[in-house]
Amino acid sequence: MLQAVIRFIVSAVVLLIVGYLVPGIKVAGIWGALAAALVIALMGYLIEKVLGDKVSPRSRGLVGFGIAAVVIYLAQFAIPTLLNVTILGALLAAFAIGLIDAFVPTELR
Repeated sequence: MLQAVIRFIVSAVVLLIVGYLVPGIKVAGIWGALAAALVIALMGYLIEKVLGDKVSPRSRGLVGFGIAAVVIYLAQFAIPTLLNVTILGALLAAFAIGLIDAFVPTELR
C-alpha cells in the first residue's frame, strides 16, 4: 500500500513539473495532476492485471516505457479538462516518471 501511495505522489509531482517544462503536456494545476495520477495509476493497474507484471513501468524495459507512454496519452481522454497531452509529451512524461521511479525507493526491501 505504501508503494502505491509513493508512486501516486511521485507521478503527480512529476506530471506537474513536466507540465510546466514540456510543451507537449498541459496539466490543470495540482488537482489536475492528482486526477491524472489517479487515472494513470488505475489504468496501469488494469493493464498489469490483464498483461502481467512484465509490462509494468517498474520493469524499466522498453515495453514498460511504451505502456507508460500509452497510458499517459490515453489518460487525457478520461479527464479532458484536466490533462492535455501530445504523443511527444506522453513519451517525455513516461521517461521522466521512469527516471524518477528508478531513484525513489517505492518498494520496501
